[in-house]
Amino acid sequence: MNHKFTADWMFLSDGKLYKDKVLIADGEGTILSVDGLQEHDPASVQTLRGTLCPGFVNAHCHLELSHMKGKVNSGSGLIPFISNVVKFRDTAAEAIAEAIRNADREMLDNGIVAVGDISNKTDTASVKTNSPIDYYTFVEMFDFLQPGMTNETISQYIPVFKGQSDAGNNKKSFVPHAPYTVSPALFEFINQQNLPGSTVSIHNQETPPENELFLTGTGKFIDFYKGFEMKMDHFQHTGTTSIHYAIQHLSSKTKVLFVHNTFTTSEEIQLAQDWNPSVYWASCPNANLYIENVLPDYSAFIQQNAKVAIGTDSLTSNWQLSVWEEVKTIKKYQSFLPLNTLMQWATINGAEALGYDDRIGSFTVGKKPGIICLDHLIHPEQDLSLVDPRRLI
Repeated sequence: MNHKFTADWMFLSDGKLYKDKVLIADGEGTILSVDGLQEHDPASVQTLRGTLCPGFVNAHCHLELSHMKGKVNSGSGLIPFISNVVKFRDTAAEAIAEAIRNADREMLDNGIVAVGDISNKTDTASVKTNSPIDYYTFVEMFDFLQPGMTNETISQYIPVFKGQSDAGNNKKSFVPHAPYTVSPALFEFINQQNLPGSTVSIHNQETPPENELFLTGTGKFIDFYKGFEMKMDHFQHTGTTSIHYAIQHLSSKTKVLFVHNTFTTSEEIQLAQDWNPSVYWASCPNANLYIENVLPDYSAFIQQNAKVAIGTDSLTSNWQLSVWEEVKTIKKYQSFLPLNTLMQWATINGAEALGYDDRIGSFTVGKKPGIICLDHLIHPEQDLSLVDPRRLI
């Protein structure tokens, strides 16, 4: 049985909001047509109060950390946050498994249809195999810039990669954690493993000490390594910010998803996009506020016509797993950004970043993107605080 939906507004594949449109989909949600309202008998169309949009794409998540919700204090800054993650991440296997199942269900209920998920273990593999959500698993590697740890790291993460889900539409890649935790040798291994056109994510410029480490060889990350009894005598700072080091060692033959970018400048965005036209920028505003209490300069991304996607990070660093809540946060603190731009970030940009745009991300005939009603969103300029997503299909 086919469905016909109309609403106050509809977000379409050209990135604009339209009135007086009818969306036609089959029983499984495959888009059959987008028509003008005048082409249909009103009695044959289900009229909704709100705005219709495709399912959301969560471009950056750590599903395996879901059991740590509420265990790490907010506002501490990134380095204490990382230390607490190391401290609290291991717990009873069944508690971890239950939290992962609940988080997957939470994302589904919040209208999310695909997730770019960081994995250091195989804890999430079973849920990903059975979930209606499509998962692109980023098997995240780090050797803390320690040459003596590189081979051990590779040996540790090959089984994680093999054990992660590639069922259905799921995908996986080896990826570096961040510039400050990945040596040139480990970057080289990662580049050799991933096929051209695959997606590689990397945490980028999330905290000022990250840039300081590469600019001057000083700062809180030096103390962080010492706290784990790691020597940094061999490290030679580059005199440039951390994203320069990342670009130097990443492959330009893959899509690259820079994550967080809290302190990334307009000039650095241009640098990255000149280096690789398939660069995307994942923003996780609630996590930025949770950890560093600061947001990126979104105007810099607009100036450079950057392809921004939206992530939730983990329940360790967020209060919920909802792309729409991230949209609300951006709109609250950066209200100059139009709603249709944020909806593009939340849907098609994330789908492109993960290589799922042939199936999801827009109301395009033949796609099966999920159909979401943003209940009571009847004007693009209205307050979003009381608007919530409802999955129709």
